[in-house]
This record gives sequence, C-alpha cells and structure tokens, in this order.
Amino acid sequence: MEFRVLFGRERKELMKLQKTIKNLPESERPYDKCKKYGPKVLSDAELLSIIIKTGTKGKKAIEVASELLDGSQGNLLNLYTMSMKDMAEIPGIGEIKAIQLKCLTEISDRISGYRYNRELSMNSPSSIAAYFMEDMRHLEKEVLKAVMFDTRFNIISEKTITVGTVNASLVSPREIYIEALKEKAVSLVLLHNHPSGNPSPSKEDKEITDRIRLCGNLLEISLLDHIIIGDRLYYSFKEEGLL
Repeated sequence: MEFRVLFGRERKELMKLQKTIKNLPESERPYDKCKKYGPKVLSDAELLSIIIKTGTKGKKAIEVASELLDGSQGNLLNLYTMSMKDMAEIPGIGEIKAIQLKCLTEISDRISGYRYNRELSMNSPSSIAAYFMEDMRHLEKEVLKAVMFDTRFNIISEKTITVGTVNASLVSPREIYIEALKEKAVSLVLLHNHPSGNPSPSKEDKEITDRIRLCGNLLEISLLDHIIIGDRLYYSFKEEGLL
C-alpha cells in the first residue's frame, strides 16, 4: 500500500513537471531544461543535440540528432552499431562529431566496466556477466572470449579466441589452452555473445563447453563457467548446474 501511494505521488509530480517543461519557450530547450530539471527529463534526441551542439543549413541540432536516432536500432544503440564513416555522412555530423560520438560510447562502456569491476567475484556469475555486458551485448558478430585467472582468482588476462559463428567445428580447445598455458592460468571462464539478444544455449554451445571442460581437466586448468551474453540478459552454465 505504501508503494502505491508513493508511486501515485511521484507520478503526479512528474506529470506536473512535464506540463511545466512543455510551456518553456523553444530557446530554453534543451540546455536550460537540463540546467533547471536535470538530464533525466531530456529525450534521447535532446541529449544528443547537446553533444552535437550545432546543426546544419535548414536543420537544428535536435533535428540532426533525430536523424541519427532513426537508424537501424531506432534509438541510442545506433551510436554503437553505426560505423564512424556512416555517422560522418549524416548532414550536420561530419567527421569530427562522429569521432566525438564514438568516443562518448567508449566512455560509457568504460564507466560501466569500472562500476562493476569493484563487485567482480568468481563465485558470482552475475557479477562477471555485468562486468562484460556493455562490452559484448552490442556486438553484431559472435565473439568468444577466454578470461584467465591465477590461484587467487585475480584476472590475469582476457583473450578473444574467435570472431564469427561460435560452433564446435570452429572453436578449438587447443587455442584456448595454449593461451591459458602462456599466461600460467589455473582456471578460466568462457564468455560469448548472442547477437539475437537471447542468451539461451544452443546444442553447439553445450558441446563446446563439454569439450573444453574435458580438455581442461587433463591439463589441470579448471573451466569455472561459460557465460552467454544476451541483451541485458545472460546464461551461466555454472548457475544451471552444467559445470
């Protein structure tokens, strides 16, 4: 009951704020809107227009931002999926702004990594998935990573093993364990992404995991987990009792 009352009050306050914002003159958007109410009230296009700053002939910055958002994803994920070249070809963006926007996405990824690094634990698949989520969930191709650990479960290194379709015919346990032996690792975690956003394992995913686990047992390098990254979702073989 307390939650419903609080939610209702917050909703009324938000509606009141939205009405106030609508009455702002055009000259007060989006800079003054952000200054008065904070960045959370800004739309995606308004946020981008502040970064873009200026438009082009016949187009305001917010119209240029809207065109950028109209790409394949239809939202801010376009900043990840569009190439720098394609972004630069949008009138009002150009090479310099494209570079700035790509740097912005990289900053976002790194902030996310630093945030979750503090909570990273080998006994917590969720913390490992969170640490790699932003780096891997936007990838358009399947990428298989091996993360190596020492005796104290500190990360020694992370290596990209394959780029492309992850299946039993392309992934070689030999490649993985050559890297692990080079780094003198005692254990490792595999991660790969599903561009579809659905992290459910395929038959091939299960076969790969079993082959790599068996090879690791012979070399005394433990496979701690295999985590599949989806779109803000993950699947852990360890959590599901398959490792």
